Amino acid sequence: MITGIIGTGNMGTILVESLITSGFLDQHQLIISNRTLSKAQALKEKYPGISIAHSSVEITKSADLIFLCVKPHEMYPLLEIMEPHLTATQCLVTITSPLSPKQLENTVPCSCARLIPSITNRAQAGASILTFGESCTKEWQEYLQLLASSFSRPLQIETQYTRVTSDIVSCGPAFFSYLARSFIDAAVQHTGINKEQATELTQSMLIGLGELLNKQYFTLPTLQEKVCVKGGITGEGIQVLNEELDGVFKRLFEATENKFKEDLTEIEEQFGVTYY
Repeated sequence: MITGIIGTGNMGTILVESLITSGFLDQHQLIISNRTLSKAQALKEKYPGISIAHSSVEITKSADLIFLCVKPHEMYPLLEIMEPHLTATQCLVTITSPLSPKQLENTVPCSCARLIPSITNRAQAGASILTFGESCTKEWQEYLQLLASSFSRPLQIETQYTRVTSDIVSCGPAFFSYLARSFIDAAVQHTGINKEQATELTQSMLIGLGELLNKQYFTLPTLQEKVCVKGGITGEGIQVLNEELDGVFKRLFEATENKFKEDLTEIEEQFGVTYY
C-alpha cells in the first residue's frame, strides 16, 4: 500500500517522520509533494527511500491513502485538481480541523476521514484525533486506527468537539511551551540564575512530570496535593497563579473558537456544504 502526503510543512513532516520512525511504514511506501520543492527534498535526504511527486495529480494516481496537509483555504482548489483522478477504493484524510469529512466526501468519490496529529506524536507519544465520514469503509477505518496507534493514542471524537480537542492535543504543546518559557524568563529576571541552567531544570521537570502521569503514579489533582503542603512555599505560588490566571484559559478557548468560526465560514463558502 502506498501512502501519499501532500504538504510537507511542520505537521506534514511530523506525520512522515512519525510513520517511518514508528516502523508502521517503510520509506518506499511513501510518496510526498510540496509546493516548495526544497522542503520535500530535505525529507528525502533524511529518508532516501521516499519518492517525491511533482504534482498532486501524480500522488493521486500513485497512492492508496492520501493525507492533505495544506492550509484550510488551499483545500478546495487542490481537491478540484485531484477529484477527476480519485477512485472509490482510495481514502482521503485531512489533518486540519476546519474541514470536516462530510465536506470532503461531498466533493470526492472515495472514503474520507480526518486525523489531527500533534507534535508529540514525533516521540510516539500523546494523542491524535480521528473522525470518519459516512463514506469511510470499515476497512479504511480499521487501517487508520492502526496507523494512528503506531505513533499516538487515537481518540475518535464527535464533530462538535473538534476545535476544543484540537486545542488540547495539537495546540496544547505550543501553549504550555509558552508558559514554560515565561516561567524560565521570570526565574532569570528575578534571581539572576543562568538561563541555560533554568531551561535545563525546567525541561527535566516537565519530562519527569510526564513520566509520573504516564506511569500513573499520580493524577494531576493528586500530584498537586502531594507537592502543595499546607502553609508551605508551593501554596504561596499556587495562590499567585489562582489570582493571575483567573479566566485566562477561558479567553484562550474563546479566541481559538472565534478564529475557527472564521475558517469555517470560508470553507463552507468554498465547498457549498455546512461543516456539521
